[in-house]
Amino acid sequence: MTDSDVTFTFGSIPFDEEYRPADDTRITTNFANLARGERRRDNLRATLMMIDRPFNALMDWDNPTGDRYGVSLDILSIGLDLGAGEPAFPLIEMLETHVIDRRSGTRLPGIVGNNFSSYLRDYDFSVVLPEHRQRTGQGEPPPQFGDLHGKLFRHLLRSYGYRARCGKPPVICLSVSSQAVYHRTANLHPILGIEYQTEAASLTDAYFAKMGMTARYFLPPHGAAPLAFYHIGDLVSDYSNGELASTISTMESFQKIYRPEIYNANAVAAAFYRPSLSSQDYSLTRIVYDREERSRLAVDQGRYAQQHLIEPHGATLARWSATCGL
Repeated sequence: MTDSDVTFTFGSIPFDEEYRPADDTRITTNFANLARGERRRDNLRATLMMIDRPFNALMDWDNPTGDRYGVSLDILSIGLDLGAGEPAFPLIEMLETHVIDRRSGTRLPGIVGNNFSSYLRDYDFSVVLPEHRQRTGQGEPPPQFGDLHGKLFRHLLRSYGYRARCGKPPVICLSVSSQAVYHRTANLHPILGIEYQTEAASLTDAYFAKMGMTARYFLPPHGAAPLAFYHIGDLVSDYSNGELASTISTMESFQKIYRPEIYNANAVAAAFYRPSLSSQDYSLTRIVYDREERSRLAVDQGRYAQQHLIEPHGATLARWSATCGL
């Protein structure tokens, strides 16, 4: 198998009040989890409102009433096509932001990435890693952990389809790790906020490094805790203030729903900060979310990747990974 045999398909749908997850969408995905159950429309409407408000707070110049802008979201679905006459495997889903300037009526580009979901990542973290730890009694991941996922991701970014569709590399925005201590620096960015640093890389940091991405941590203005920004190139110089604000407002809103102990805490992160999911000093949003179900489904979806990708194509992909040159 050569690089030309590994191609990708692209599709997108709006994330709005009418959104319903596709059959092959990872239900553990932030946006998909919200769009289920009796309160799906209320969840979606409230989430979209939560995103618009902090964006306007960040982009407050020439915006005296705080409602000049709206953030529009599309779900970008990327399939892996191995040319075997089979349907493309649902490899990755990301969010793409756009900014609506209500004053001028223009639609401005945002950032691709934001939320990141992957069946193959579920397989690595929910199947491979626990089985390795149970078998060996070791906490460290097995050799080559995340290699295939990382090479597929970098191959995706080099593909003509991605470059024509998206242009800039993605920025993925995740929660900081509850296993690490972060310390405040003197670096202050007008949109990203106060930069934090950590001495030890997390397992997630190492996994994203294999995807060609490095992490920086910023506590945005009006925020309670730093966010982890995984990026390629220069996070500050390569993206506009509006692009960065669209990612912050989107992902901080999601994290307030999913990690309220950290991101909807009633106190701002200290100079030396260790996130805790056991904190009791936080507020809940009115948006319904089942965190236990999300964790349980990650295992199911890891098994799905094992059954539909690794077992039938794993050997072929391993040979491609060993020779692809990434």
